[in-house]
Amino acid sequence: MGLRKGRCYNKINKRPYTRKSKVKSKSYLKTIPAMKIAKFVMGDIKGFFKKKYLFNISLITLEPVQIRDNAIEASRQMIHRHLEKKLKGSYYFSVSAYPHHVLRENKMLTGAGADRMQTGMQLSFGKPVGIAARIKAGGKIFTIACDKEMLPTVRTIFSKVRPKIPGKKSIRVEKIR
Repeated sequence: MGLRKGRCYNKINKRPYTRKSKVKSKSYLKTIPAMKIAKFVMGDIKGFFKKKYLFNISLITLEPVQIRDNAIEASRQMIHRHLEKKLKGSYYFSVSAYPHHVLRENKMLTGAGADRMQTGMQLSFGKPVGIAARIKAGGKIFTIACDKEMLPTVRTIFSKVRPKIPGKKSIRVEKIR
């Protein structure tokens, strides 16, 4: 069985669940799914810290939202591929959203005879199915640092990636120096 749709998890309606105990018997969740995000910082890292780039372009969320790690990874791959193709390594790209929140699912069976195989809501804690990043309103999801000539290219890349991420989003451009 595959993943449930992202809309099942994108609203923040409960407390964050991040309990991971070093003592296995004290942890409700025995295993936590592995994070799918491969890298958080890409591009010309040394150039960024030497203040080589003039502008920071960020994709920010306008409402509190919860983003699954597979959505962040799919967006990261798409952005990085387009940046490498268009900017040829003269950029700095970072992922600001870090997934901490453990997503759980109480699997329900349907069909004939399913009533004898499940407990319903009696033991409804659920099994971990993934992890997600919780971002407050105004929080950054992705940040790209580049020069002034590259601003329109970065804006088009962000506009292509917007449908992959839930919630209302905006693009913020900041001049570094």
